[in-house]
Amino acid sequence: MKITVLGAGAYGTALATILDENKHEVTIWSAFQDEIGYLKQNHESPKLKGIKLSNNFIFTTNLKEAIKNKDLLIIATPTGAVDDVTKKMKDLYDGTPICAISKGIEQDTCLFVYDVIKKYLDTDEIAIMSGPSFAIDVANKVPIGLTLAGQNKKALDTVYNAFANGHFKLRQTYDIVGTEICGAIKNVIAIASGILNGLGLPESTIAMLITESLHDIKELIKGLGGNGSTVYSFAGFGDLLLTATSTKSRNFSFGKLIGEGASKEEINEYIKNTTVEGLYTLKSVRKLVNNKAVEMPIIDLINDIIYNGKKPQALIDFLIQKP
Repeated sequence: MKITVLGAGAYGTALATILDENKHEVTIWSAFQDEIGYLKQNHESPKLKGIKLSNNFIFTTNLKEAIKNKDLLIIATPTGAVDDVTKKMKDLYDGTPICAISKGIEQDTCLFVYDVIKKYLDTDEIAIMSGPSFAIDVANKVPIGLTLAGQNKKALDTVYNAFANGHFKLRQTYDIVGTEICGAIKNVIAIASGILNGLGLPESTIAMLITESLHDIKELIKGLGGNGSTVYSFAGFGDLLLTATSTKSRNFSFGKLIGEGASKEEINEYIKNTTVEGLYTLKSVRKLVNNKAVEMPIIDLINDIIYNGKKPQALIDFLIQKP
C-alpha cells in the first residue's frame, strides 16, 4: 500500500517504521520545512533518538503530493492542529481511508477528532487507533496492543492490514465515542497521577486514583452514548495505566512538577518545550462534562490546581473523602 503519515512528531514517525517494516510505501508529511529538512538529512528524528529511519521514506511539505493517490492516510498531528490540516485537505482529498491517532477534544467546539475530520472531509471511511504505547517502544518494535475503532469496514480492514504483524496487535471495536473519550481523558488523569507522585505518594495511592477514575470515565462514556465496557480496552484501562504511571509520559511528568512545587517559570518552560496534550484536553473535557451534566468532580479539581491556585494536597483530600 501507499500510505502517508500526516505529522512528523515522535508517534507518527514511530508508526511509519511499522508501516515500512510491513513493506508499504511510506510518505511522511509536515507543514514545517525545517522538520522535513532535518529528517531528510539525518534519517533520524530528534524526538526518537537512536532510531534510524528507513531510506525508503519519502519526506514532503507538499500536502497535495502527500495525500493524492494513496491507499491510507494517517493523521498524526497534535490534536489542536487536526482542524487546520483537514481544512487544508478538503479540496485535495480523493476519498482515501483515514486513520486518526491524534487524541483529544477540540477546545472551542468540544468535537472529538473523528467529528473534526468529518466536518471538512466527506467520508465515513475513518478509523481511530488508540492504546498504551510510547513512541520509542513502537519504534523499537516491542509487543504493542492497540484499539482500532470505526464503523466502516473498509477503513478498519485497511488500517488492520497496514499495521498488524507479529508484535503489533489491533483489537477492533465499533465504539468510536468510548475510544475517543478514553484517549482524551487519560492524559488529564495522568496529570493528576503525576501530582500525586510529585507529592511523594507511592504506587498504592496512584492505583487508587486510577481505579476511581475508571468508574468516572465509564459513566462519562455511557452519558455520551458510548459503550461503557470500552473503558476496559487497550484504549481505556491499558492507556490509562501506562500514561498515569510512567515518567516517560509528558502529562505525568508535567503533573509531577506541580506536585513537587515547581515555580511558575519552571512549569511554563516545560509547557513551552513539551507537548502536554492533557492541558489542551482539560478545558474541553471540563466543558463537555458540564454540558452533558455528568458528574466528574476530579476534572474541576485538576483544573483548579493548575489554573486557580488550589493546593495539590487537595487531590489527596478528594481521594480519601467518604463515598
